[in-house]
Amino acid sequence: MASFDSPSAPPPPLADTGVPAGVSGAILVVDDHDLLRLGVSALVQAQAATSGARIAVFEAGNIADALALYAAHEVAIGLVLLDLALPDTHGLSGLAEFRLRFPAARVVVLSGTANSTLAQGALALGASAFLPKSADLKEMVGFIRACGLFEADGTPPQPLPPAALPKSLSGYAEFAHASAWQELTPRQMQVLQWVLEGKANKEIAQLANLSEGTVKNHVSTILLLFGMRSRAQLISMLR
Repeated sequence: MASFDSPSAPPPPLADTGVPAGVSGAILVVDDHDLLRLGVSALVQAQAATSGARIAVFEAGNIADALALYAAHEVAIGLVLLDLALPDTHGLSGLAEFRLRFPAARVVVLSGTANSTLAQGALALGASAFLPKSADLKEMVGFIRACGLFEADGTPPQPLPPAALPKSLSGYAEFAHASAWQELTPRQMQVLQWVLEGKANKEIAQLANLSEGTVKNHVSTILLLFGMRSRAQLISMLR
C-alpha cells in the first residue's frame, strides 16, 4: 500500500477497513509491471490531493495476491484496476475468477491491446469498463473520479455513469453473444483465446497440459455456446 506520510512520521491509525484513518477510500491496482502501478498510484494521489481527498492504493502483481488483498479490504476498496496479462492468468480468466469470488466488485479492465474480442468478453463478464494501456493514464483517473472516490467527505462510491465508457466500446455491453461469454468457464476462455490465435487442438493440449480429446470437447462446447458450426466461423465472428 502506498505511503501517505514521510518515512520519519508515525504511521496513521488504521480504520476498521484496514486503511489509514481519514482516508476516503481505496483502489486496488493489479498489474505485473511496477512502473504502471507506480504511475497510477502517483497520479491518483495527486488528483485526490487537489480535492482534499485521501485515497489508499493497494498493489498486486498477480491475481492470487489481488484476490487476497480484496478479501482483506473489500469494504474500503471502491475500484479495481485489473490487467488481463498477469503471470497466473490467461485471457479473461483473471476477470472471471475475480467476478466469481466478488460479484459486487467494481472492476475496470486494462489490456495491452485494444482487442475487440477481449473488450466484448470483459464487459459481458461484468467489467465496468475496458481500457487499453495505450490510453492516457488520465482516462483511468476519469473513471475513478466518476466513481466518487475523490470526494473528501467520504461519500460512498457512485454508480459509474454510462457516459464514462469509451465511445468506441460502450456498445459491446449489448453484444449479441454476451450470454455465451458468461457461460464460459475460465478453462474454456483460455482454450477460446488459443483458438482465436490459430492454434490447433494438439498445440492447445500441450500448452494446457490436457489430452487432445479434452481440448476437442472444450472446443465443441465453445462452438455450441456461440452457435457456430466451425472454428473458422468462430474466429471470423469474434476477431
